[in-house]
Amino acid sequence: MTVVERHLTGIQKAAIVLMQMNQAQAANVLKHFSETEAQEIASEIVKLRRVDATIAESVLNEFHDLTVSGRRQAVGGTGFAAGLLEASFGAERAAGVMDRLASNMAGKSFEFLQDVDAGQIIAMVDGELPQTIALVLAHLKPAVASAVISGMGEQTRTDIAQCIATMGTATPEAVAAVAETLKVRAGAVGQRDHVDAVGGIQPLVEIINRSDVSTEKSVLEGLEARDPELAEEVRSRMLTFADLVKLERRDVQQILRGINISVLALAMKGASVPVLEMIHENVSERNLEILESEINALGPVRASQVEEARAEIVRSIRELEAEGTITVRRGDEDAIVY
Repeated sequence: MTVVERHLTGIQKAAIVLMQMNQAQAANVLKHFSETEAQEIASEIVKLRRVDATIAESVLNEFHDLTVSGRRQAVGGTGFAAGLLEASFGAERAAGVMDRLASNMAGKSFEFLQDVDAGQIIAMVDGELPQTIALVLAHLKPAVASAVISGMGEQTRTDIAQCIATMGTATPEAVAAVAETLKVRAGAVGQRDHVDAVGGIQPLVEIINRSDVSTEKSVLEGLEARDPELAEEVRSRMLTFADLVKLERRDVQQILRGINISVLALAMKGASVPVLEMIHENVSERNLEILESEINALGPVRASQVEEARAEIVRSIRELEAEGTITVRRGDEDAIVY
């Protein structure tokens, strides 16, 4: 965006000052900031593509150790921010900061949809191509996108899932056009800055992970019929009840402490031997007695009940992983036999 006369934050002022320097000078200054501060400044540099000379001069006047004479118009943007971060922190850390920056900025075009009811979003995108809907869902929080895709028809779900998984980077113009169309439909006003939307398998996994069992099954089966390799790659990145065997004992104990015994008993019906052993080894003696009593009292149960119980445990695993409380290793998974 082009800066006009308005109130500037401290971060924006710091960004403008750095934009007046050459890259080597700016890198020397940026090294004195924390990584979090550097990320915030880089975010502003990306957004402040052009700064009016009078505003730049006004900002520079606040810094007594800098001269304002002969200053050129400041030029920012993604390239400047990336180069500045690399010169300050090295290529690897710079890439990490820019990735987090892109992640934080992604979705802003569609922020107005984050608190909109899933049914309303479905109505807004009705009639749009699967590629367009995929672009929108890739910008939304996984929980919101999950609710939307769950409300779609089975064929449409598969179309959208395939588009998300195979989508690369969308141009800012495409993102802006789609967002503006939906804003008109939603009666929203105002236009935000736009950044590239990134699709791929991981956004799809995040959406499916938060869907109910029937939606998850429908999407994966639909993908399997169209593109077995793609479906297998999606599955390989998803968490399942069998992922318990991939966890450290202390992580399993952390998970099991928060699971209702009756839910755990249901989930264990027909589970693989390694999974059963992992649970037995990490439940306290007292709870193990209660658990075995619950299992013996169950008798035959519907497969859907078992699936829902396992889904509840998987949700707990995902939440703990997202919080950083536990670590899940991805890879081949043991089969679950009913």
